[in-house]
Amino acid sequence: MTELVPITSLLVEDYKTVRLRALQDTPLAFGSTYARESQMADEEWLIRVTRLTNGRDIGFLARSNGSYAGLALCLADESDPEKGQVVSMWVAPEARRLGVGRQLIEKIAVWAADKGIKTLLLMVTSVNDSAVEFYRSIGFVMTGKTEPYPNDPKIMEYEMAREIGR
Repeated sequence: MTELVPITSLLVEDYKTVRLRALQDTPLAFGSTYARESQMADEEWLIRVTRLTNGRDIGFLARSNGSYAGLALCLADESDPEKGQVVSMWVAPEARRLGVGRQLIEKIAVWAADKGIKTLLLMVTSVNDSAVEFYRSIGFVMTGKTEPYPNDPKIMEYEMAREIGR
């Protein structure tokens, strides 16, 4: 059984632990690095978590069998309130292909629809075929937008989108 828990200030240490694990496990899936974020002060982690409780943004931790198995955030688009950016999506290796990722995205989609968001967007690296396939399997499509991956400009990132309804 997987429980999805909203990230709040009470879970700042848990969020930090999961995020750092994700950065170590799948470094090419994120625009940041373990080296950068492992050096962040506790105050910066609290600022990040506080943003997730502002009513415009959200984050969830997935907990399975007593340990954290995943993470996903959705940040409202600053210029278009009908769009939300899915970021920091990660599922622990031991929980992959067990529905945790789907649960995280569906939870975000329900939250987003309640906020009036009509489109979820995300960026995925060109070298992460399994992620591209996963996102396609849950309704995301390529938008055609690409950009260089910030940590290695030889790698491209693809934008994917999914329309959501109420």
